[in-house]
Amino acid sequence: MMQSRHRKLTERQTGPVKKPVHNPREVAEIVAIQALSFVASEPERLGLFLAETGVGPETLRNAAADPNFLLSVLDFVLRDDATVKAFATAAELHPTNVAAARQVLGDALGDPSWERDVP
Repeated sequence: MMQSRHRKLTERQTGPVKKPVHNPREVAEIVAIQALSFVASEPERLGLFLAETGVGPETLRNAAADPNFLLSVLDFVLRDDATVKAFATAAELHPTNVAAARQVLGDALGDPSWERDVP
């Protein structure tokens, strides 16, 4: 007996495919949200970040929707080599990608306060 070559596709197989992100600002915001998750994963680091930004733990989730807040997250992570290296490792990124995300987001928001070092 011959088996049918045609199988019924499940809903999962025919569902919408997630579109890859190509907008540099969206990518930068995703990196910043990953950085926020990294900061929040260690209570001591989170406490320091909250103290420096003035954001309370109860407003952290809402603040994450603000691109300027996300910029401050990247600034916090980038200010210390050990922190940026630990985050980059956790996020499976190269540290320069973290700096690039900060640059893209800062440029998109018109933030002239930060320049990357050029050798």
